[in-house]
Amino acid sequence: MSSMLLHVLWCLLLMASPSLAQDGSPLGVPQQVGLEKDLDAQALLVTWQCDRESFFDIEIYRTEFMEVIFNETVELSSGKRSGVCHWNWTSVVPLECTSHSIRVRSRSQDQLRTSGWSDFQTTEGKDMPENTDAQMYPQDKVVLVGSSTTFCCILGEGEVLEEIRYRSRVMTPTRVSRRSYIVTQTLQPPSNSSGTNVLCLAHNVSKLANGAAIFVGYPPDDEGLICESQDLVSAVCQWKEGRPTRLLGRRGTRFTLNGRSCRPPKGSRRCSWEQWEGNWTLTAKNPLGIKEIRDSAPLSQRVYPVAPGNVKIPVRNARNATLQWSWRYPSYEAFPLTCQVNLASNGDAVTLNYSGAGLSLVLLENLWPYETYGVRVRCGAQIHFWRWGEWSKEITFQTQMDRPETPDMWIRMDSQDSGQVLWKPLHKRDSHGTLVRYEVRQGSTSEEGEQSVDVPASQNSSPLRLQSGNNGSSSETLVSLLAHNAEWASEPTQLTVPKFWPDVDVTGSEISSREGGFDVSWLASGNASYGYVVEWFDTACGQQCTVDWRKVPEGTTSARIESGDLESGMRYTISVYGLSDEGPQLLDRRHGYIEEMVPAEPVGSLEASQYESSVSLSWQEAPLRSQRGFVRGYNIYLANVSQYTLLANITDPSVRNYTIRKLGLGTYKFTVRAFTAAGEDGGSTVSIKLEPYSDLLLFEMLISLAAMSGFLILVTALCYRKRQWVKKAFYPEIPEPKLAGDWGSSQATLDVKPSPVHSVVQIVKNPQWDSSKEGLVTLSEEDEEDSASNSGSDTDSDEPGLLRYYNQVVGDRDSGGQGGVLRLPADSSSSSVGSADTDVTYTGIQTSPCTLEPPTLAPTQAEGPVAGVNGGGYRPQASAPQQQQQQQQQHQPPQQLELQGGRVDAGEPNVGAPSAASFGGYKPQCTWRPDSPDEGNGFDVGSVGSPTSVNSSQFLIPDVSEDDSRNAGSSSSTATTSWIPSFLSSKP
Repeated sequence: MSSMLLHVLWCLLLMASPSLAQDGSPLGVPQQVGLEKDLDAQALLVTWQCDRESFFDIEIYRTEFMEVIFNETVELSSGKRSGVCHWNWTSVVPLECTSHSIRVRSRSQDQLRTSGWSDFQTTEGKDMPENTDAQMYPQDKVVLVGSSTTFCCILGEGEVLEEIRYRSRVMTPTRVSRRSYIVTQTLQPPSNSSGTNVLCLAHNVSKLANGAAIFVGYPPDDEGLICESQDLVSAVCQWKEGRPTRLLGRRGTRFTLNGRSCRPPKGSRRCSWEQWEGNWTLTAKNPLGIKEIRDSAPLSQRVYPVAPGNVKIPVRNARNATLQWSWRYPSYEAFPLTCQVNLASNGDAVTLNYSGAGLSLVLLENLWPYETYGVRVRCGAQIHFWRWGEWSKEITFQTQMDRPETPDMWIRMDSQDSGQVLWKPLHKRDSHGTLVRYEVRQGSTSEEGEQSVDVPASQNSSPLRLQSGNNGSSSETLVSLLAHNAEWASEPTQLTVPKFWPDVDVTGSEISSREGGFDVSWLASGNASYGYVVEWFDTACGQQCTVDWRKVPEGTTSARIESGDLESGMRYTISVYGLSDEGPQLLDRRHGYIEEMVPAEPVGSLEASQYESSVSLSWQEAPLRSQRGFVRGYNIYLANVSQYTLLANITDPSVRNYTIRKLGLGTYKFTVRAFTAAGEDGGSTVSIKLEPYSDLLLFEMLISLAAMSGFLILVTALCYRKRQWVKKAFYPEIPEPKLAGDWGSSQATLDVKPSPVHSVVQIVKNPQWDSSKEGLVTLSEEDEEDSASNSGSDTDSDEPGLLRYYNQVVGDRDSGGQGGVLRLPADSSSSSVGSADTDVTYTGIQTSPCTLEPPTLAPTQAEGPVAGVNGGGYRPQASAPQQQQQQQQQHQPPQQLELQGGRVDAGEPNVGAPSAASFGGYKPQCTWRPDSPDEGNGFDVGSVGSPTSVNSSQFLIPDVSEDDSRNAGSSSSTATTSWIPSFLSSKP
């Protein structure tokens, strides 16, 4: 009971103690404060005696400047037995940088009351006066990438800081003591293998700069541990390095495998173990961290075979060989294996698979003859296959020679009896040995015997000429081709010589290209028992063409032509032949371009010629090689100074001429451009100057001459048909003279003398017009007689009667209403009179084709109306019908004109006389047409009478009718139109 009471009292006492303290009892100052430092951890370790207080205030100072760097209240509990409190503080600034001091005090539970401070406890730094050398901290520290690090530079005694550099970057320092300065680098990047250098430079130091190195990296990150066996007993474990730690040497990663140290070879992650254990643990450790990776598997599932050894080829021939190898470990002899054999030749490789227990021998089949191969082998577990083992060393070998492949042959005929035997050269793999030559045999299908020609292996063609015995029939000739290598000859390839098919015999249609080639299709032929051949070559190559072809099996009617030799802008001729026993037969022919281009050359021989106002252009197409596409037509341009004007677009390429019409005179330039699907060529230009077209004028002149000639021929024909009328109208017959007496007997020569009764014409020597005389006047008979006696003519009475004739002027009306004789002045009376003495009696005088038009006599005075007379001089046979008729009725001699030597004087006013040149003397047989009377003067003068015989009053030539004489002066065409109906009549 007493013990229980004591226990209760003790509990009450304990509960009352805090309340008493809170009530105002003083707090005790921490006693026995101790201070230690851990430079590796950069930490301060503080201890003191503590009873029951759990809150303490702690202050840390940098001793030299007494700068507070830490001031906090911490809650601590003392050890139950020792009564000592422990507290650690890690410094971001290296503790070597300067001295640090610390003090502690207690704080009540309510945080209101505190005790006094303990005494300062100090730990010295490396900047103490006794350490006079310059220093840099931390040294060779390893930190994580991206962390922050504070560096401290302690200058030597008497030194002055210049700068602190982190790598090449200058840092901003902070002074923490008389000789110490600090800088902080945040987010540090990975360092290189030698670390990152931090340098501290002083002004007055000629020695090397003080500095430190820091290593910034990562903790280990290895992964992928795999353990396997190669000899079916031991184990080999491998893993992958993850992210590089960037830490090397003594700071690098250390490995242990299943608790045992593992040192992998340099540059690898691999460790070996003598015995397979099944479960594996790998530990990787460096200054920044530790990582563990694990693996587990039975041995049979982790077999990784070693590489086969002693690989060789014991047996080889043309198309197969034996491959053999050996194993390093005896345990492989019974272990089920699968192996791969890799064969490589001419850049091509093939892999062959083989399986078996302890496999070490295989047969290589389907090899190329005379081919060099490289071979190697690797194996793996057949059951629970893990992965392929290592490859063996590669060995090489060569197979034996064999018969060459049959060469691909084709025949192209250049004419009916000549051509080329073509073949594709055998590839080295097809020749099955070193090719030495080709043999071309030519023979007839109906005759025995062949001709053989050897061709070097470097050639792939041979000329072909048909024998004359074939009579030009190429279907009877058979050509064979053989290839020879050093040991064997190929099987012959045979082909009957095809018929010659020139381009002109076959119309080739166009074919379009697609994706750099031609898709050719054709209709199936029942005669193509051996298939088809598609042939193509450059159309513009001429006789020596590079021909390519492709054989198509029977039943296939399409082919794709692709080749690296096909060029853009080049026309190709593509032909399809059917193969049969009768020889190749042409089935189809096409022309095409891989890609059409603009013509390389313009049209040729461009000429321009003028025809009237038109210009005709003509040209020739460009050479086929230069067309570089199908010419779709031509564009005609008028080439101006600054532009081209399109005149015509010719879409028919066969048309190579054009005419431009209705052009004016001047100079023109015309350009002709051929165009393909790709565009126009550069164009060919011609210039022409249009001149006045003289050919047309000459042509018109020729037409006019032809028309005139035709007209003249027509007139001549009509005149010939109307010759009787023409003769009668223009050349009438002169009637025979009718004379009295007997003219039948011979008589003496007729002596014609002047008649005593004749007209006398007075000759006026001065041909001036007399102003007192106005015209011709009549003379009385007495005057005539006087004139006759003064004329001086021979009038001997004993001469027989003379025949005389005179010009008679017969008028419709005379002056004063009576017929009278007009008095005409004349220049030559003697000639006129002399001409009256003649031995010829005129019975009819034909008119002369000439017409004399003398000047008209102009009246000078107005005393009596006298008309001028146009007809002057002697005018025989001038008709005056009316006057002649009156004379015949009255039986009177015709009136006479008296020619006198001076003036014309008949008791009337004189008239001025014309000159002698006006009449011209004696003018026989000249047609005389009297002028119309001058109605203005009121005097009408009739026609001059026709010559009459002195013995007869009959006129020799009929006179013009009164009406015709009246209308003659007004319209000469009226008198001439009367003969037109007669001329056009059907009578001759």
